[in-house]
Amino acid sequence: MDGYLQSLLGILLSAILTENFILVKFYGICPFMGVSKKIDTALGMGMAVTFVMALASAACWAVDALVLQPLGLGYMQTVAFILVIASIVQVVEMFLKKSVPALYKALGIFLPLITTNCAVLGVALVNVQKQYDFLRSVINGAAGGLGFTLAIVLFASVRERVDKADCPESFRGYPITLIAAGLLAMAFMGFSGLKIG
Repeated sequence: MDGYLQSLLGILLSAILTENFILVKFYGICPFMGVSKKIDTALGMGMAVTFVMALASAACWAVDALVLQPLGLGYMQTVAFILVIASIVQVVEMFLKKSVPALYKALGIFLPLITTNCAVLGVALVNVQKQYDFLRSVINGAAGGLGFTLAIVLFASVRERVDKADCPESFRGYPITLIAAGLLAMAFMGFSGLKIG
């Protein structure tokens, strides 16, 4: 059991730091750039993505293990996973529209784009590729979402400061934003030597 817990901790730290979907694997760049202007919006998007990633990991594992593999339909994983993710995002979107309309409005078009966020599909495919069991899949999905949240909130805080900074005219807007994103990604690359177990 000790080895199993150690492997769960390894998955947790790996998904958040060493294999961060945005800053190391460069998945999910669209919402990362689009929703990171304000910290509160970035946090809301991160929490929505974390919830969707954890649920999608659980649901996609079940669909793969209980339907696709027994029927020999492994080649349909991507299509099936996208359908599962789209359904989950629709439920989250309806929930936010009813419960938190201000966040729903702030996220705008980026909320339905979670469906096509390659980080969400990526975590489901990584779970299958690494042959994770149900618990490892859910931990990897939730930790991947937490890593996404960490990256987008850190970047939003950097962007808020950079927008107020005095920089040359040619760097204003997206050029300085891309430079800041690159520096943040380089900082996360420093975790690449971290190994657990």
